[in-house]
Order: sequence, then structure tokens, then C-alpha cells
Amino acid sequence: MSRGSVLVVGGGIGGLATSIALRAAGYDVRVVEIHEDLRSSVYGVGIIQPVNALRALDAIGCAQACLAVGYSTVAWGKMLDVDGNLVRETPGATIPGSDLPPMNGLTRPQLHKILTDRAAETGVRIEYSKTFTDLRDTGTAVEVDFTDGTSGVVDIVVGADGVYSKVRPYVLAEDLQPRYIGQSAFRLNIPREPEIDRIILQKGPEGMAGFVPIGPDTAYLFYNTTWDRDVWLEQDRMDKILRDCLAPFGGLTARVRDKYINDPSAIVFRPEEWLIAPAPWHHGRIVLIGDAVHAVTPHLGQGAAQAIEDGVVLAECLTHETGIEAAFRRYTERRYERCKLIVESSVAIGEWEMNPAAHPDFDHAARTQRVLESMIQPI
Repeated sequence: MSRGSVLVVGGGIGGLATSIALRAAGYDVRVVEIHEDLRSSVYGVGIIQPVNALRALDAIGCAQACLAVGYSTVAWGKMLDVDGNLVRETPGATIPGSDLPPMNGLTRPQLHKILTDRAAETGVRIEYSKTFTDLRDTGTAVEVDFTDGTSGVVDIVVGADGVYSKVRPYVLAEDLQPRYIGQSAFRLNIPREPEIDRIILQKGPEGMAGFVPIGPDTAYLFYNTTWDRDVWLEQDRMDKILRDCLAPFGGLTARVRDKYINDPSAIVFRPEEWLIAPAPWHHGRIVLIGDAVHAVTPHLGQGAAQAIEDGVVLAECLTHETGIEAAFRRYTERRYERCKLIVESSVAIGEWEMNPAAHPDFDHAARTQRVLESMIQPI
């Protein structure tokens, strides 16, 4: 017997993970995604899965599939200087009693396919090229109008539609918008060099280069740098611009620069934004998850992890609490401080990267290790 009906707005990582968790909890779940298909809804190149992300994925039956196609590491990472010399190692954290690795990396399309296949397997209905135009919470249900001219009634709406969420105004009174940290990131998939067996950071004079293994033969390069958001980059010049940015580097970054940065169409360039919405993260029968309430800059690799955790916790609260209001309230209580720690720590790392002289006592590796250790605590 169904516990009720749920509409999930957004078919990204958080929306799909939430739909799987809710379906396992006994809800009839429908996902609407504004993009036309699975592939067009995927942003970015690769993705970091810290051990807490893997634990949450394990709860919805997806961890082993991710480990099978990805690259599991024996430690979190290490930092090099601009010439490629070792400065510091970061062991990361593992969960006592678990055999999950400190980190797994895989491509974003692989993760989306794993989540989509799992959602379909559990009976989630996914509709592409579709979203809502209006939500009306009647107190006993939510009436929904869709972009294709149809309408429907559901018991719960989950806003999983990202940092520029269209569901958010139905929950929060204030007009909340993400803040640009002042950094943007170049990203590019490359063949995996042998030493890229964990996250490799290389600090330069003007930014941070990094490498993440995302498969047996694949890694991705990223470069975080201070950037005026009003400065527009032409896609056909991305390779030259990135090579110029990486000119001061030696070691691994120099080799990758000279061997692999030659196709401007393969480079993704994105601003780094953050947001932490005030509690509560619900209003009536409408609730928010993921970037809609806690957008995270990429410095700790925790954005997707926190969205997946949201879905697992939301399903648990709806299963164990009496009534939707109590369940939503408990969901926010369990998630708020944890997500706030990730958002604030990621911003702090980005600020240090942009201006180390202004933060002379900041210890990047120590902050990262402390956060990773806190993330293995129960969610």
C-alpha cells in the first residue's frame, strides 16, 4: 500500500537520489526534469564521491555500481607546490566497520545513468522536457500545473531544482540568491596519469590546479582562479586561456598542460557560488533539498554528497515521524548544521586560495581533514 504521492522537481543527482529513497520508503514518486533527456541534464565532467556520499549511495542501492565503474582511492589526496614537490598529504577518513574507500571518482554521465537506472528499477516515473508552472498547497495536498498543459494533485512536492530553484519561492519568504565567491573553475577530462591515484592539488601563484581520478584510465583537471564574473570567455579560446593560466606550473600540471589541453570544446568553465538557506526548509507540503537550500563551492567535493544525504534523511524522517510537518521539521534539524559546515568550510578554502596572504593562519589540509572526519559521523 502506498504511503502517498510525491512530485520531485528536478532530475539531477539530488532529485534522483531522493526519488529512489522515497520509493523505497513506500511512496509513489514522479520526477519532472526540464531538460529533454538524461544526457542534457548532466553538468560538468567528473564527480568526487567522499566516503559519506558512498554511504548514502549504499543506502539506496547504488554504491557498488559507482565503485565498479569509478576509481577508488586509498587516501583522500595530497598537495604539491607550483614546481610539483610534495607539501602535505591528506589521508581522509573511512567509516569504522565499513569497507568503503575514502573517495571514489567517476564521470557525471556514469553517475546519472546509475541513478536513473536504479530509479526506473524501483518504479520511479521520470518525465523529461517538463516542469511545473504553479504550485497550490491546499493544506491536504498540492495542486500542480505543468508546462505541457496538464495538471495533477500530489501529497508532497520536493524542490530538487538547483541553486536557481523555481520551487524555493514557494517555501522561503525572502528572495534568496546564490553568492559568487569571486572564483571560477576550468574543468577538463584527461587520460589518467599514473600518479593521479587520489586528489592531487598543486598551488600556483594565482590559483589552484587539481586532478581527480574518475576511472581506471580517466581523470579530470580543474583550475580554480580569481575571476571577474563580467569577463566572458569565448569557447573556441578556452584551451589557450587555460594553458596561459597554467604557464607558471611545473611537474604534473605542466605535463598535463602540454599534452592534453588542446580542445577548447572539451573545457567547462563555471562560476563558483554558494548559498545556505535559513531554516525551515519547508512550507506546508513543499520541501527543498540540495543546491536549492545549500549550494556548495567544489573545494571539498561535497555538493552531490550532501544532496544525496538529503534524500536519504528526508525518506527516513517521512517514514519514522508522525505527520508531514514533523517529518519535514526533523529533516531540517538533522541536515542544517552539517550542510552549513560544508558550505562555510568550502567558502573558507576558496577565500584562502584567492588570497593566502589575507589568511596566514589558515591550514587547507587540516581544515579538509577535520571536515572529512566530521562527515563520517551518522547523518
